[in-house]
Amino acid sequence: MTELIGQATSIEGFGAVMAAAAAGERPNFRPYEPLPPGSPRDVFITSWAKSGTTMMQQMFHQLRTGASGGDMDFDDISRMTPWDDTAYLLDFDMTTPQRGTPRGFKSHREYERLPAGNRYLITLRDPGECYVSFYRFINGWHLKDGSVPIEDFMPLFMGGGPGGCDYFTHILSWYARRHEPDTLLMTYRWVVKSKPAAIRRLAAFCDIELTPEIEALVQERTTREFMHTYKDRFDDGMFCAVLEEKCGIPANSDSSEVQASGSSLDMLPPAIAEELDRMWAERVTPVTGHADYASLAAEVDALAG
Repeated sequence: MTELIGQATSIEGFGAVMAAAAAGERPNFRPYEPLPPGSPRDVFITSWAKSGTTMMQQMFHQLRTGASGGDMDFDDISRMTPWDDTAYLLDFDMTTPQRGTPRGFKSHREYERLPAGNRYLITLRDPGECYVSFYRFINGWHLKDGSVPIEDFMPLFMGGGPGGCDYFTHILSWYARRHEPDTLLMTYRWVVKSKPAAIRRLAAFCDIELTPEIEALVQERTTREFMHTYKDRFDDGMFCAVLEEKCGIPANSDSSEVQASGSSLDMLPPAIAEELDRMWAERVTPVTGHADYASLAAEVDALAG
């Protein structure tokens, strides 16, 4: 019997873990297929890693099931809104019927690598906050706790997670589409602070009739407290099962997408902050005219109203 690889203890080891997870047959996998013409357009929830994707999956799913009282009867939110980037790795059938309308799918990709002709929901987040949150998420799950210092995490951060893209490619792609009617672009911080307005915007975007009762239900079920109480539904359970079977990483490792407290920039090493600022100045400012994330976020928030 082949010995399983276990948690990685280095950046290189992380690559080996992901390669092991992807090995073997995938008898159940079927890729994404668009619906016939005339059907409601699908919604791709495609924020960058650790930018509010899970919260928006929950908001979307509770909205589309709100007329029947909402739905918490699932083991993994990414079974309700399947993760297109990892469907092959998970041996998942992307054509599986969904519980509500419209259909929803998760991704961390840029517009150019997603199926065309759909609707796209994106929340943006400060790159430093993403860096800290991503590190907290991976450390203790794919990576043995403390084996890779936060100062050395940049190569994994820039990878963007399975099937994803780097942070700067993502933000430039979606910023360019901020005025497109098929794109709903908000910032993570604005959604958290303006939850009722965000719920109304998403309902209108998805052509979902919103009542005061549904709005109240969705607002309650997207709080950090509610989602942390049900964190087993938001802990990448399907991904955990694959890592346990293929790599020997215990499924009870800390993989929760919903952390008890938010990620603070206090954890961000100064050298990493400087490197993120350098990349922003090199790649984002010349295209957008925004000197930093705060400036870009202010524009996006103003568009949200």
